[in-house]
Amino acid sequence: MSNTEIKRLNWGCGSWTPEGWINSDFKDEPGVNLVCDILNGGLPLESDSLDYAVSIHALPEMTYPKLVPVLQELRRVLKPGAVLRLGLPDIDKGIAAYQRGDRDYFLIPDEDAKSPGAKFITQMLWYGYSKLLFTRDFIEEMLLKAGFSRVVQCEFKQTSTPWPEILDLDNRENESLFVEAMK
Repeated sequence: MSNTEIKRLNWGCGSWTPEGWINSDFKDEPGVNLVCDILNGGLPLESDSLDYAVSIHALPEMTYPKLVPVLQELRRVLKPGAVLRLGLPDIDKGIAAYQRGDRDYFLIPDEDAKSPGAKFITQMLWYGYSKLLFTRDFIEEMLLKAGFSRVVQCEFKQTSTPWPEILDLDNRENESLFVEAMK
């Protein structure tokens, strides 16, 4: 199968819209070719139509009651056997950095927060945009509740899939956890 035949979704892309992906976001930004609100009307894609989907740091903006419905909608558009790869802020890494007093771990400038605790809270909640926090076991449980058959814990730039290009969107290595969920 050539790359041109593979259908892949970059959900919650924001302004990061690489070519060769169906870039989807609720904001109409340059390069976003699928503007929609996954919570109001779902994704305007056929069921069982995508080979894989990737979402990097978009799920934290959902509220807890909306998490499983969003994951179910992402699952709906995947082909049987397809994969959803998630990159999420890892609260365990943040806690460890806070406990070490590692101010350099946090991306928050001193003018916004100086103490390790203030940096930790500001980063984990990302200035109020994030409504959910993630651990590996929490996201695995939510993915299984959403109907995925298997969840694989992954590392940055490592995949359990036959598609090396699924890693093209990986970023934020130091602050993230990565999982792949199979439909």
